[in-house]
Amino acid sequence: MHFIYCSDPTEPRRPDPDFGGEIAICDSLGFERSLIDFDALTSGSPIEQVVRRVKTINGPRSAVYRGWMMTPEQYEAVYRALETRGFRLLNLPAQYRRCHYLPENYAVIQGLTPRSVWMPVGKDFAVTAIHDVLRQFGDRPVIVKDYVKSQKHYWAEACFIPSASDRARAERVVARFLELQDDSLAGGLVFREYIDLESLTQHSVSGMPLTKEFRIFYLDGKPALVSEYWDEGDYGGTLSSLEPFNQ
Repeated sequence: MHFIYCSDPTEPRRPDPDFGGEIAICDSLGFERSLIDFDALTSGSPIEQVVRRVKTINGPRSAVYRGWMMTPEQYEAVYRALETRGFRLLNLPAQYRRCHYLPENYAVIQGLTPRSVWMPVGKDFAVTAIHDVLRQFGDRPVIVKDYVKSQKHYWAEACFIPSASDRARAERVVARFLELQDDSLAGGLVFREYIDLESLTQHSVSGMPLTKEFRIFYLDGKPALVSEYWDEGDYGGTLSSLEPFNQ
């Protein structure tokens, strides 16, 4: 198994220090690794520039990408470029896209996630068009995001809509969200019913309400790692049953 990491933006021949702990374990276990230039990728440089430090081998050899989030198009470009160098990432481009975009995987998790609806955002998008979608939620609270991310740290002004029937508030929040996302908007708009989970604390910088949430990573259908989503607040060692997710 080979690992692909992002390089340090200030010292391109070294791995990104944010992955330092993981890389130390990788090295201690004898895994080989290579670096790609994530800054070159996101700035639109030729793909050969992005993978220039990946040496060509007689492949194919399985590889795992451990780095920052890419668009599906960027991932496919990296996947194809690595393939020409003898490496084959475990996740196919179509699989990456399916996991990356909520509308692509919603059918799988529909019974285990808040009710969600979405709409594309094109060049002629008018914010008033959101009301046809929001009508499905009645007067319930919702949050807005794109197919990948929200602006949760701008909670009151660009994420949370207290009532889906409040047209003026909804338009104001969505307009601000689109302004903040700008060219990084992924796919379109997603509206998700707000679920009042168990309170944890308030974020020390943005003031957004934090609730007890966990990240669960699965390998071959079994939970491999469970971690607390937020660094702030006291979780008290509580964790709900994972049984509904263990399939």
